[in-house]
Amino acid sequence: MTSQEIREQYLRFFEKRGHQRVRSAPVVPRDDPTLYFTNAGMNQFKDVFLGLGKRDYTRAVDTQKCIRVSGKHNDLEEVGVSPRHHTFFEMLGNWSFGDYFKKEAIEWAWELFTEDWGLDKRRLWATVFEGDEQDGLDADVEAEALWRECTDVSADHIVRLPAKDVFWEMGETGPCGPSSELHIYVGDDVEAQDPQGIVEGWDGYLELWNLVFIQFNRDEVGALHPLPDVHVDTGLGFERICSVLQGAPSNYETDIFQPIIDRIATVSGRADEAEDRVAMRVIADHIRALTFAIADGALPANDGAGYVLRRILRRAARYGRQLDQHEPFIHGLTDAVVEVMGDQFPEIAEKKDHIALVIRSEEESFGQTLDRGIEIFERLSERGEITGADAFQLYDTYGFPLDLTELMARERGLAVDTAGFENELEAQRQRGREATRSRFRAAEGVDDTVDEEHSEFVGYDRLRADARIVQVEIDAAGAASLLLDRTPFYAEAGGQVGDRGRVEGDGFAIEVDDVVKGRGGILHVGRLVAGDAAAVRGAVSAQVDAAARLAAARNHTSTHLLNQALRDVLGDHVAQMGSLVAPERLRFDFSHFAALSDDQQADVEGMVNDRIRANLETSTFEEDLDTARQMGAQALFGEKYEERVRVVKIGDFSLELCGGTHVEATGEIGLFSLLTDSGIAAGTRRAEALSGDGAEQSMREQREAVTRIGSLLNGPVVELADRVDGLLQRNRDLERELGDLQREQANREGGQLAAAAVDVEGIKVVATRVQVDETAGLRTLADGMRESLGSGVGVMGAEVGGKVSFIAVVTDDLIADRGLKAGDVVKGVARLAGGSGGGKPHLAQAGGKNPEKMDEALDAVPGIVRELVR
Repeated sequence: MTSQEIREQYLRFFEKRGHQRVRSAPVVPRDDPTLYFTNAGMNQFKDVFLGLGKRDYTRAVDTQKCIRVSGKHNDLEEVGVSPRHHTFFEMLGNWSFGDYFKKEAIEWAWELFTEDWGLDKRRLWATVFEGDEQDGLDADVEAEALWRECTDVSADHIVRLPAKDVFWEMGETGPCGPSSELHIYVGDDVEAQDPQGIVEGWDGYLELWNLVFIQFNRDEVGALHPLPDVHVDTGLGFERICSVLQGAPSNYETDIFQPIIDRIATVSGRADEAEDRVAMRVIADHIRALTFAIADGALPANDGAGYVLRRILRRAARYGRQLDQHEPFIHGLTDAVVEVMGDQFPEIAEKKDHIALVIRSEEESFGQTLDRGIEIFERLSERGEITGADAFQLYDTYGFPLDLTELMARERGLAVDTAGFENELEAQRQRGREATRSRFRAAEGVDDTVDEEHSEFVGYDRLRADARIVQVEIDAAGAASLLLDRTPFYAEAGGQVGDRGRVEGDGFAIEVDDVVKGRGGILHVGRLVAGDAAAVRGAVSAQVDAAARLAAARNHTSTHLLNQALRDVLGDHVAQMGSLVAPERLRFDFSHFAALSDDQQADVEGMVNDRIRANLETSTFEEDLDTARQMGAQALFGEKYEERVRVVKIGDFSLELCGGTHVEATGEIGLFSLLTDSGIAAGTRRAEALSGDGAEQSMREQREAVTRIGSLLNGPVVELADRVDGLLQRNRDLERELGDLQREQANREGGQLAAAAVDVEGIKVVATRVQVDETAGLRTLADGMRESLGSGVGVMGAEVGGKVSFIAVVTDDLIADRGLKAGDVVKGVARLAGGSGGGKPHLAQAGGKNPEKMDEALDAVPGIVRELVR
């Protein structure tokens, strides 16, 4: 069977048993700041297991895109070497949320493996939980009995394992439970199987499927309590089951990887032989991870998930050097990934061109320093170790991630001082962790036990609502956080900021400054401005700031118009990468690889304003996600959508998936002004704009500025450009005249200084202190001295800003005939004043830390020249 057939058979098998087929969550999670990447199938259902959310189905089946390349789930060093480990992989999963439990999970797993896929029962092994004395848990005899009663697995092929192997936990606290695994023996001799092979993980025994039975909750002190509802969470490694069903000795020899590896072989002109095999496999693995992560909205960067991508791309580029690939080539492999997986994951096909452009840009950037960095590494490695300072130099100057340096060091049997390297980065990391933690705390909500159903949003068509307080927290300073059973306040989402407004009740009032989606529902954050904290309860009136909401709506509708205008002007490759919609302004990030020309900016702005004047109707409706996509609705890059989505339609011009607030017709926007276009990352631009009152205010400010300039230049607006050009030209002429005068003065002074030269080994040598206001003046004097010497060496020193500055000149004849270099001279002089420097043979500069040593250093010039001359 092909990999596509295997995947589809799995999904259909569970669909026939009442499971809802669910699309994969993005591999870059947008609603879980604790993760850089989705690393397990359960990530998108975490809220269900925590009791903080629910679905409209109780059984689900999916294939989840996963990346494991950081944290405890880090398989990076095994990639390409091990036949089974990857940075990107698919996890097939079937789920029960309070529905079926162990019996069905075990029966169906055995049925799929042995009947539908025909795996050899003699080779299959099941593991169960052996119990844990510390947690007070007995062995999972229920699962063990079910394997014996509901399947025909060999009795001696059921093995008990400890908690570290078969007890699953989400974290230090929270839902958890025993698991039961299915392994297969892939060795040659079926009769040689031994239970100890499962216990100790011998080669030849391959874990395929993990059936997790979530039945406990671990509290803060580590105690386990039975859950009111039990769940099933399974994970079947797609690449592994494909290797088994296709009879491949490694995942890389399946039809998932072979087309990509074949493309690498074609591009490099190398065969998939032993000496190149690891390099080809690493590159094939890494291009998959890059393709899916970029398709879901991640970009190479210097921190967070972006840094992880940069690491693996640079790692792939370095392996490319082993295949003699010194020019960008990895981006060209994107097509091969799309050919293999684009049918199941259409997002990579839709974003194919963008993905390739991002990777190419990053390759080109790193390629300029990679070869030089390898040269530096070779030199550093000659000492027999790579110090922390060495590793940091490679990272900071040449862009080498630490693990790339470690990889190269291991190949030479060298150690890397990782502790020293980490010391250089710790302060920056700590700041990043604090920023993430504080943002996550803000979204946690006041009480995780509150059901999200108690936060009904009613604000699309009203700005005021009667409600009741469900939960509230107010600190001593009056900072308030509260949940209402219903609210007209829009919570921050889809780029649109949360509403502002006021919540009033009997004897109190709270000014709402922000609204976010917390775990408990819609969280209103603000300040108690009237009444006592004890009075904050019961019925309230919730009123949104109407002016701020309308301004945000104008900017949000303008963002949709801008998105479509950019696509019409620049091309269909443009995709939304992120946005900010606030009452005061809007910001729109989009995929494009060049700055907009003046004409393109004018065309985009004009197109948006044309649609505003046309007063297009804005309508909204709900639709199935797949149907909405087929209609051509644009979606936010990497955003996670439910199966039912809200669609915003603006006339026949724009169609987008969006949960935000909008004007009823575009004429309400009034005016749109595109302010700036700038690059923020490889292949990503940022447009900033204003609409409505903000655009009018900006135009007034510009008009006032132009009027003031006109009054200063004493001319009408239409003549201002010519008058400014005239002033700039006059300024350039005056600067040129001043430069000529300064050079004449420098030549005169240089001649006077040259007259004081002493003879050293037949060479005229001048060393003197001068008075200048800045180092540029010192250089001007040096040019004059060099001209006046004809043949000789000159050194000048000056105190500028409390520091010593030296400059040395050597005439061309002495460079050629006597081997003198200005850089050598000035280094010797500066060393005596506690400094250093260098430069070109005919002119060099240096600094010193000790002004009191300047005269002593200048007096030493003749001796320094005598030592250097040949």
